[in-house]
Amino acid sequence: MPQLKRQYSIKEIFDTHIKEGAVVKEQSFLFLYDIVRYFRPKRVSHSISILELIGYLQENPEHCQLLGAYTKELLSQRLFGRMISEVGIPQDSSFLYELQRRISAKILPFQPEKDTLQYILNQVFYLQTDYLWIERIDHKEFRILFELLGFKDLFTQETGKSHSLSELCEAISLITQRMSGRTLESDIIYMVPEYSYLESPFLSFEREFESIRESILQGTPLQEESLNYKQLMVLFHQCQDFVQQAYKNTSKYGITMRVNQGLLRLNQQLARVKILIDLLVISQKRDKTDNTICMALKLIEYNCYKNNIRSFIKESTQAVTYEITQFNASTGEKYITDTPKQYLKMFGASLGAGFIVGFLCIFKALLHEVNTSAFGHAFLYSMNYAFGFILIYLTGSALATKQPSMTATTVARMVDEGRKKQCSEAEKHSEFAEFFARLWRSQFIAFVGNVIMAFAMALLLVWAIDNLLGKNIVAHSWNKLLTDASPIHSKLILHAAIAGVFLFISGIIAGNVYNKQKHNQFAYRIEENPFLKRALGISKTKKLADWLDHKRPGILSNFWFGVFMGSTASVGYFLGLDLDIRHITFVSGNIAMGLYGAGFHLVWSMWVWIFVGLVTVGFINFIVSFGLSIWVAFRSRNIPSSEVLLLFKAVGRHFKKAPLSFVLPSKPKTQNAELKTKS
Repeated sequence: MPQLKRQYSIKEIFDTHIKEGAVVKEQSFLFLYDIVRYFRPKRVSHSISILELIGYLQENPEHCQLLGAYTKELLSQRLFGRMISEVGIPQDSSFLYELQRRISAKILPFQPEKDTLQYILNQVFYLQTDYLWIERIDHKEFRILFELLGFKDLFTQETGKSHSLSELCEAISLITQRMSGRTLESDIIYMVPEYSYLESPFLSFEREFESIRESILQGTPLQEESLNYKQLMVLFHQCQDFVQQAYKNTSKYGITMRVNQGLLRLNQQLARVKILIDLLVISQKRDKTDNTICMALKLIEYNCYKNNIRSFIKESTQAVTYEITQFNASTGEKYITDTPKQYLKMFGASLGAGFIVGFLCIFKALLHEVNTSAFGHAFLYSMNYAFGFILIYLTGSALATKQPSMTATTVARMVDEGRKKQCSEAEKHSEFAEFFARLWRSQFIAFVGNVIMAFAMALLLVWAIDNLLGKNIVAHSWNKLLTDASPIHSKLILHAAIAGVFLFISGIIAGNVYNKQKHNQFAYRIEENPFLKRALGISKTKKLADWLDHKRPGILSNFWFGVFMGSTASVGYFLGLDLDIRHITFVSGNIAMGLYGAGFHLVWSMWVWIFVGLVTVGFINFIVSFGLSIWVAFRSRNIPSSEVLLLFKAVGRHFKKAPLSFVLPSKPKTQNAELKTKS
């Protein structure tokens, strides 16, 4: 396309493209391109009006006639049926394939054949934001322009059949056929066993539309009160119920990305079909013009949004993330304490985790002395962390930083319930504020238990090895252990944030594994395995199936968390980046070993900085993990980000009212009631 000079008035545009009473046809779409470019605002939020163009055409009827003839010739007989049935709808059940296709199209946009309407739209409305300002134009202005240019509506027949109407009906038929075929595939039928022995509503919908298609093409539009339209809408709603039932059954059968993509595609196709069928409904004469204009606007909208990546990712992951986070919610309940007894139990569980971490710190110090490659160290560190975390999980101990990713969904559920209440803003999230206080004190006591025991065990073990075996394993590394715990002597904040990201990912892994287990009937397969039943017996096989079904997500989650933690430094070394992890419990153990290596002789400023570093690591671990988890949980429930400010206010009010509740548990309400009764 040649570099075009920007015109500053409608008259300049017409004078440029109309010479000697005819439109210059250097390139067929340039006239339309310049008109659109003239009205395109710098900001899409600005209000737009095309009254200037309308006024010019009314004052210059010759130019109006030329523009109408030019536009009709430009758009005449251009194909758009495949475009309106495909553009903006995922064309494959693979999430990664569709994502890759859209990213590629963003970099190097797809260019259709020149005889298609999409080719013109790509050349003229080439910005994704074009539809945003076009939809702000008053519909009455479009109607006036439509009449001025002498356009015919899509129901007007010139050569036996209307080309536009034929293309529209062809698009609807194509979509209905694709939906019918997809709903007969086994992975979709598995999600809706209620329809297993019933005729697919999609097949009925397809047949019903085909039965009235010919009459529509002959110029008989649909009427809202007609029996054909009502029957079509009954079947359409049955198709919607089919998809909704499949989504409802995800809590029972789980869902995979492939199945979710199939359901998403069906949903979008149903929405597209409804819009297209509505264009065929005529209640009064003016509807023919309005529906034609609406179809044109929809074509522009679909083409502008065809490669939208953000909305695609959001829609594609919502159902899956909801099921993943639901597992984390049910698991996270045990991490939240209420009564003093539960509070002390959490403290005991955190001491157990600190005890194991103390050993892991020593093991890592010993593995550091092994003469091997960076990959070898990554493997050894990863296995040390992985099996340690698995042991913590299987013994029922509580690693403090594992809590945020598991409790975020519970928080999101509380927020969602609060939003639905019919009450004042001050009371809206009062229950959430109380819940958050319980969550915060649970996290606090878990941190305390982890840090105290990890410090004590690491110090005891390094002392025991030095005195019993005569080897000070931190004689040469104590300085690095201490400087790594200081926020001003190392990249502690970055490394703590990396650990927070890994904590978040480990929570997602746990939920994803459980979701896939449910969808693939993992426990049932083990329980009914003939070899296992013969070898172990029916009762033991069932127990094994139940145990693996319950524990496998946590085991795999902790295994991969260990791999992430153990291999980060080696990956950073390979990439030439200063990458590492800082986890509060391990930092506590490392500080103990560093202090022993230094003989506890440190300048006072170093004492301050390692304490500040320990607190900072804990806070960063928590805030990054919890922030990412709550973001996913909010997205899965369609909770707007604007709710966050209201939550802060609610927590602030509760803190002013009962600050100690964020650190210490209150007595059970029943006990308080009994004391009042006795007094």
